[in-house]
Amino acid sequence: MRWLASTSSRTFVLWPILLVGLEAALQRGVPQIEIWALPLLVWGYLQYRLVGDYRLTAGGGGPGISIPPERLVTEGPYRLTRHPMYLGIVSFHVGATIAMESLALLVITLVYVIPFTAIRIRAEDRVLASGFGDEFRAFSARVPAFVPFAR
Repeated sequence: MRWLASTSSRTFVLWPILLVGLEAALQRGVPQIEIWALPLLVWGYLQYRLVGDYRLTAGGGGPGISIPPERLVTEGPYRLTRHPMYLGIVSFHVGATIAMESLALLVITLVYVIPFTAIRIRAEDRVLASGFGDEFRAFSARVPAFVPFAR
């Protein structure tokens, strides 16, 4: 159960297995893959993993918000977006949707992944605001939550 509680386990292992299985059932065989879209999946995963490592090194705390950072991280990828790890997750799912040309994956991404991400971003912003106060509010005022350069 602990493995299943991990966002990275669900996002990059469980979901892909389930989604490939769904597409195999819908297509009645091995799903077609658009190879040119695979770099988006790789980019999404690497962004999640490398930014996570950066946040742990720069901010301390745990790998998730359940153990908040000890220091607010505002440099590196956090200069562009407050939640670059979530951007990596969504990029991964969009890449999977494109790679498999899947209407089912598009619906899952639009109905589950993006709303879930928005809920998590709001929850994490509340935790960070309560822990870092004015420092986080100033950071939040100058850096968009999700999409870089969206201000």
